[in-house]
Amino acid sequence: MAFLTPAERAALETVDARADDVIAMLKAWCRIGSGSRNLAGLARMAQALREAFVQLPGRLEDIALPPSQSIDAHGLAQLQPHPPALRLSVRPGAPLQVALTGHYDTVFPVDSPFQDWRLLTEDVINGPGVADMKGGILVMLEALMALERHPDAARLGYTVLLSPDEEIGSPASAPLLAALGAGAAFGMTYEPALPDGALVGARPGSGNFTLVIHGQAAHAGRAHHLGVSAILAAARFVVALEALNGAQPGVTFNTGKIDGGGPSNIVPDLAVVRFNVRAPDTQARDWSERQIRLCLGQIAGDNVRVELHGSFTRAPKPMTAPIQALHEIVAEVGLDLGMALTHKPSGGVCEGNNLWAAGCPNIDTLGVRGGSIHSSEEFAHLSSVAERAKLSALLLMRFASGRYDASRLRAPGQD
Repeated sequence: MAFLTPAERAALETVDARADDVIAMLKAWCRIGSGSRNLAGLARMAQALREAFVQLPGRLEDIALPPSQSIDAHGLAQLQPHPPALRLSVRPGAPLQVALTGHYDTVFPVDSPFQDWRLLTEDVINGPGVADMKGGILVMLEALMALERHPDAARLGYTVLLSPDEEIGSPASAPLLAALGAGAAFGMTYEPALPDGALVGARPGSGNFTLVIHGQAAHAGRAHHLGVSAILAAARFVVALEALNGAQPGVTFNTGKIDGGGPSNIVPDLAVVRFNVRAPDTQARDWSERQIRLCLGQIAGDNVRVELHGSFTRAPKPMTAPIQALHEIVAEVGLDLGMALTHKPSGGVCEGNNLWAAGCPNIDTLGVRGGSIHSSEEFAHLSSVAERAKLSALLLMRFASGRYDASRLRAPGQD
């Protein structure tokens, strides 16, 4: 850290001083089951976050979220409640405003056997959310605590948004993310970095869809000819959809689940197909939506009725000039901390997509070094909590001091 100013060095030293307490907090947080539909667990996690983030200045508040719609196995729309998002606003009148986002939900349901942490090595911890992203939230918190000890902190304002629904596509928090991104010079999101420390650059857009197919029930023996099988129509749709893979560079179609049918002596009159689409840019996204309509046209008719629900919930986030410029700044900061940072494209999506859709250039993998997320093998490097906290803190300090000009990052017509 030979290129740090005395003020930067003093602020960053506080990160190391808190390291043991932070690791203890990570272990405690991982024991709080907070799957996206686990309302009781999410409430406990939200309270733990309130107790942690109250250490920062500014206004900490709950933001009530509306229920979101989902389609059940019977093809019926259901309203799903969500706990509040947490929002911390610090110095909203400062000349430079930064958006920081994270999520406190995980993919592990309330009955998951993956409920606790264990050490794989002295530096590697395995547990639910250690990387995605309870560890990342702690990186964010520690970075902001260090920033507040820098003499130029008053020149920079920031808003932290912690949402409870990122793992299911941010159906309720998306408007908050859009508003946050529209008002910030740049964004910082705390998904895990790759195990080797690399950041993620370009991301595709993502759409989640549910297709409800209605046919005509009939007795399988006495009146099979009068029936119209919704499952057969679903099968034809899925075959046509999956055949599109490879037809357009970077576009993938994935059928995740099919519900429907009942007793084998009844022609099934209902099927529900759930599928995901990834597209690298807006042109590919538009192409994929046209192909979905064509596939629907192959099965819909007088005897088959279809209802398509869903949309692209995450816009593509290509590696545009503003995002490239921000990555270059982060890489320069990393060098002063002894990190040789690179970036790679990813097929995953996150809140960084939402911020970019609002015109906000952002780095979205500023969390811990980790991997195997969304599985019981999820892991994080404990040393990377302090390491990555220093990276974010130093980045913020240098924007606050004027070393970097955030006004150059935004450009019109971003998409």
